[in-house]
Amino acid sequence: MPSSGDALSRFVWLFLLFGSAYVCLRHTARTLALLKTINPFLLMFVALATLSVIWSIDPSVTVRRLVRLYTMLLTCIAFVIEGWRPQRFQIALRALLTVLLLASAIFCYTSPDLAIHHDVGHPELMNAWHGITTGKNILGSLASAALVLWLHGWMSKQVGMIAALAGMSLAALCLIMSRSSTSLMATVFAVGFMLMLLRSPGSLRRYMPYLVGLFATAVLIYALAVLRLVPGMEVFLTPITLITGKDLTFTGRTDIWYVLGLHIHLRPWLGSGYGAYWVGPEPTSESYTMLAMLFFYPTEGHNGYLDVINDLGYVGGACLLGYFVKYLRQALELMQINRYEGGLYLTLIFRGFLADMSESHWFSVLSVDFVIFTLATVALARNLVQARLDQGARRAATPGALFRAAMVRPRS
Repeated sequence: MPSSGDALSRFVWLFLLFGSAYVCLRHTARTLALLKTINPFLLMFVALATLSVIWSIDPSVTVRRLVRLYTMLLTCIAFVIEGWRPQRFQIALRALLTVLLLASAIFCYTSPDLAIHHDVGHPELMNAWHGITTGKNILGSLASAALVLWLHGWMSKQVGMIAALAGMSLAALCLIMSRSSTSLMATVFAVGFMLMLLRSPGSLRRYMPYLVGLFATAVLIYALAVLRLVPGMEVFLTPITLITGKDLTFTGRTDIWYVLGLHIHLRPWLGSGYGAYWVGPEPTSESYTMLAMLFFYPTEGHNGYLDVINDLGYVGGACLLGYFVKYLRQALELMQINRYEGGLYLTLIFRGFLADMSESHWFSVLSVDFVIFTLATVALARNLVQARLDQGARRAATPGALFRAAMVRPRS
């Protein structure tokens, strides 16, 4: 667990923190305009996480996590206000992910002893790729996002067919070889969802908000079934277990969720403090119970929803729910303006919905996916700001507006 860092690591984080803050201050007007549009529940979550230092079970770790949280948010804001075009988000992210996947694939072929899991005691890890990342699930998640981005680039004609096929092939290779069933399932769902959004007949477009709501309801049912919150809903998991090959314990994750649920009941409303629970298998940490009861230390709750509630209680869970609703509304608004842009942001959030059922990404500064979600949220707001500015400029340029301007122009 990254509870400390060397001089180079601290320099990188501080450089990003203060450099991004400088960019935001340098463009104060743009920053303020963006903050008025950005998902307010993301900002509420940051505020709640900051206040959690007061009741945190380990304030020093919470402060360290907060520095990372501020750094990631400010860097994403600086990215979208320093320079912008509507496709900048996916162009930059697609290139970065492709470089990571290519480096991982080369590493797996040149140094398989270092880049491939060889843990005989855990059959689910045996021969699974992790490449230059720290685990197979991380590589699988990055490959999933890259495949979605390359497919979207081809469907929106932002990239050529040859480049798209090469990028999707690389992403599919890393996704399959990582053997991350969660990422594979989320990818299949995301691809089907994006095809429905962007290739549906024109007569169905008016029903898109209802179809998105239907998908959101399906994800909610799946979440309730996975967490066993409603008795009898396990029947909905049967198709998932057939597709992924996992049993109903999700490779022992239900045991983790049980222990985590016991800890949530200790502080149900405000939680244990942002990032203060998973600090490593130390006897002084409350997460040491995992080692005592399960005989291993999982490093995360393997469910992003439970980890948020564990950190910040039901209040934090309410912020997460509000974040989802606002994100969907903003993406649907953008889709009315630019179908392909809005469709991409909707696809990414639904991929995240499913991935976080068995992995912890939501608002976790220990996850690369959190950077992707934050950047997508900020870029979505930036797209809406730009679209509203463009609409205002078009209205001002209409003949009627020019005539009214001429009528009120002072005579010389």
